Amino acid sequence: MLYLLLAPLGRDHIIFNVFRYLTFRSAMAFISALVLSLVMGPWLIQRLRELQKGGETLREDTPARHRAKAGTPSMGGILILGALLVSTLLWANLKNRYVWLIMAGTAGFGAIGLWDDLTKLRTRKGIPARFKFAAQALLVLVLLEYLYAFPADGFTTLLAIPFLKGWLVRLGWFWIVFALLVIVGTSNAVNLTDGLDGLATVPVITAGFAFGVIAYLTGNFRAADYLKILNVKGAGELSVFCAALVGAAIGFLWFNCYPAEVFMGDVGSLSLGAAIGMLAVLTKTELLLPLIGGLYVLEAGSVIVQVASFKLTGRRVLRMAPLHHHFELEGWSEPKIIVRFWIVSFALALLALTTLKLR
Repeated sequence: MLYLLLAPLGRDHIIFNVFRYLTFRSAMAFISALVLSLVMGPWLIQRLRELQKGGETLREDTPARHRAKAGTPSMGGILILGALLVSTLLWANLKNRYVWLIMAGTAGFGAIGLWDDLTKLRTRKGIPARFKFAAQALLVLVLLEYLYAFPADGFTTLLAIPFLKGWLVRLGWFWIVFALLVIVGTSNAVNLTDGLDGLATVPVITAGFAFGVIAYLTGNFRAADYLKILNVKGAGELSVFCAALVGAAIGFLWFNCYPAEVFMGDVGSLSLGAAIGMLAVLTKTELLLPLIGGLYVLEAGSVIVQVASFKLTGRRVLRMAPLHHHFELEGWSEPKIIVRFWIVSFALALLALTTLKLR
């Protein structure tokens, strides 16, 4: 919004030229989202407490020691979502269709998560899984079909292979199926990870930072040519969204760190996971996502292995899934699990960025 209003004034007043720079607008989006989160956090937490009215917000499949957290308000993801979308609207170029696509996807998954959270206040179980997945798949299909039918300049269904220069796989229409699995899978993997105070928030921050760098590089023709990565015209504007994501998540972490004053809820975990998945798809770095979001892969993989093992052999590989609950039952303290998982997420995101040069 501010870009469209103020950038044209740069022709007459040099001071307004800064609004043309992605780096400036990304920095301002970060600051705006951070301030909004910190300022609105206490008010929202109080409103959520009033809405919850002492109702149970803890998941049923959690260790017994989580009972001490009973009464902590959920749906704090509304804070991240609001700060993220407002800051993006303020500082991004709203003529860029990638910006609208990722905002629509993030907001849509947030609405599905909010529906589930509100249902849990009444039933403890939320909406049936088949309805939740159907709603997610339908939303993603609509967005991907639009992009496939009306491609932006530079958009391609090619799949880039990390580490290999010039190795591209043309997916054609199958790209829609592949991208749907990436987005929906990432969204639900983040949802599984959100089980301890701040555990899912910092990996969102590291992923947002990594994709911010990637978006800037893939959207810049010279940088993309130098690194021998796909150049996606217009993708650079997603770096503003990524900066807002990082700022909003850091602001939320102020209230969500151990011991948490508020939980993220499905409204936060589903929407943020969808945002990360869409960033991978729109920047054409889908195969780097398992590294950037490596912690989410480990958490989701632990659930898959646990279920498969029990159904096939009648035995459980882990004491409890997802993985962080296994370590809880092994005797690790919650802060130790959280910080060690944060370290893993940071290291994997950094490793993913180094692959951009290793070709």
